[in-house]
Amino acid sequence: MAEKGTGGFKHLLFASQVGVNLVVATFVGFFIGKGLDILFNTRPYLTVTFLIFGIISGFIELFRTAARELKKDD
Repeated sequence: MAEKGTGGFKHLLFASQVGVNLVVATFVGFFIGKGLDILFNTRPYLTVTFLIFGIISGFIELFRTAARELKKDD
């Protein structure tokens, strides 16, 4: 039996999960690019490239998580 009042916490957890996923993916892309730039001495090209990849992957994960939640609600 479901407990009363847990719906708000589920929505809060979902919103925080989406935000954390987006930020983490962006920072991971940035730091990978920064490390590769230092390794290959190609500043700032790989940093910018991997930062963009990180942002894109963050949004892809955002859409996947939202689609999973919508499917779960149906």
